[in-house]
Amino acid sequence: MRWRLLPYSENNAFLNMAIDEAISDSVQMGESPPTIRFYGWRPAAVSIGYFQSLEREVDVARCSEAGVDVVRRRTGGGAVFHDSEITYSIIGKEGLFPKDIIASYRQICGSVINALAILNINSEFKPINDIITNGKKISGNAQTRRGGVLLQHGTLIYEVDVERMFSLLRVPDEKIKDKMIASVKERVTSIRQQKYVRREEVLSAMLEGFTRGKEYGTGELSEKELGRAQELAQIRYKTKEWNNAR
Repeated sequence: MRWRLLPYSENNAFLNMAIDEAISDSVQMGESPPTIRFYGWRPAAVSIGYFQSLEREVDVARCSEAGVDVVRRRTGGGAVFHDSEITYSIIGKEGLFPKDIIASYRQICGSVINALAILNINSEFKPINDIITNGKKISGNAQTRRGGVLLQHGTLIYEVDVERMFSLLRVPDEKIKDKMIASVKERVTSIRQQKYVRREEVLSAMLEGFTRGKEYGTGELSEKELGRAQELAQIRYKTKEWNNAR
């Protein structure tokens, strides 16, 4: 099986989510090969899980004032602040991956672990869907399976600004915000906290980690995929109907 590799690019949150969906549709129809994609978020963004309540999780007004996008993902999980981290997507027919959910997470997250090892950063998979380094989370991942296609995307934290993140998320009680920030700092780490590594080196390691043992070729979105992604960004991911669905 030959994979398509889409090199790193940066897009707004709505287009990023729309591209993942457009690729998934194309893979489902047999028009595109299984695909690995690396991307960043410009401007910064907050994404929420498919089952979350936007109103309860995110201070939308604060995000708007700060120029931060807000978007709902097709995958589950919690609210994530995207700024300096590197995000990946891997999309392919379900038959390419283990049926067991945790086993599939373990397999795909192994590519991130390989990338970190190339950077001499030791890490391990922590079920259900995290990767930890020195006991702290350095990568979160989420997955969905629809129409016989698996989509998993995840973040590799390059730098982390916990104070800024909490300024954009809703906290049940402002009195405990400082304790929550301290707790996250205890539980979450970043590449830069582990080792000084340039982003270009991280991207190179991610490419090697995800393509190891795979036959692949560097490609680009088809015209159909790009057109569909641009359409989905407008009719789904930018809409209040989608983002305020819960």
